[in-house]
Amino acid sequence: MAGKGELGRALRRGAALGLSLVAVWGVGMTVDLGALGEQLAILGERQELAVSLMAAQLGEVHPSALTGWGRLLLDQSALLAAGEGAVAAQRAGQPSEEPEPLLPDQQEDEDQASPSLPPQTGEGDIVEMTAQGKSGGQYLFGEGVYLYNRTNLELDASVISSGTVDVTLGEGPQILIVHTHGSEAYSQNDGDRYEESDPYRTTDCTHNVVRVGEEITTVFRAHGFQVLHDTTLYDYPSYNGAYDRSAAGVKQWLEQYPTIQVVLDVHRDALVGSNGEVYKLVSQEAGNKVAQVMFVLGSSGSGLEHPRWRDNLAFAVRLQQGLTRGYTSLARPIVLRNSRYNQQLLPGSLLVEVGGHGNTLSEALAGARLWADNVARTLKELRT
Repeated sequence: MAGKGELGRALRRGAALGLSLVAVWGVGMTVDLGALGEQLAILGERQELAVSLMAAQLGEVHPSALTGWGRLLLDQSALLAAGEGAVAAQRAGQPSEEPEPLLPDQQEDEDQASPSLPPQTGEGDIVEMTAQGKSGGQYLFGEGVYLYNRTNLELDASVISSGTVDVTLGEGPQILIVHTHGSEAYSQNDGDRYEESDPYRTTDCTHNVVRVGEEITTVFRAHGFQVLHDTTLYDYPSYNGAYDRSAAGVKQWLEQYPTIQVVLDVHRDALVGSNGEVYKLVSQEAGNKVAQVMFVLGSSGSGLEHPRWRDNLAFAVRLQQGLTRGYTSLARPIVLRNSRYNQQLLPGSLLVEVGGHGNTLSEALAGARLWADNVARTLKELRT
């Protein structure tokens, strides 16, 4: 009798998993049914939906504990399988959506003051998370991407498609990579040691975000682009005023090489929880743990003139679409903020954050390589 009971439970679980897959497929088929279809499509792209449907039929069972037919069905569904990590993070009390940034976002000079980060400690104080978008709140969804609106502007999802991609790559230097906060560095927990100028900062450009920028430069050049990499530490010896100094540098580059159409200001994020925990932003890509990467876009929310910020956003959306198609969760949601970040200088200007201060340099380099390879393939479509 016990064998029959277990067989019955296995069949019921297999059927429940099958129904979950059918339900998720059905949601995906609604994308052309207007506003309702769009909302359902958003739900259909959420990995948690599939696992929630499964849990409703099976009870509180973690997918990794499934065996037999249940495991087989799970392994055949990329959506359900990808949802395992998100559900595990939620059950462990770890956030999976975009966390609040370390510093407030209220004025143009929001990143002019050096952030006060506690000294580096052991790896036990670092919390792994995978930042994802969600429906509602400050998140907007459109064109297949999530936008996290942290501005003072009242916006809806139409802003995602309101701009024009005005980037045409011709002959001559096409891409400029700079670092307004070049001394930003990563966790030393993987054995990558450096002499700190401040906590999580170093002037050693083989260990800070300048090294990450060099990795991106190498990938872009391998794709045939002409890239200029400005390795100036605009945040040293003084962090305050770094954006003013980097703006002057970018203007000089644009005057010298008017063929430049893309300016990437490469940073790393800093995320600290309410209890002092340090977040590292990771994505599992092809079995490897890499740092997540995020576009940060400026706007006119500070009151300063930035007439073409929607065009900057449109360019970021174009690149983000390739990233979301190519990778599971390498790209964090695009963040739109009040400050301009010097993006008023060129509609192809973007701020790129590779990982956070809890990530290791090796994770940041791995994420940067994948990111740059995908972005380069999209940029090739913009060549004249």
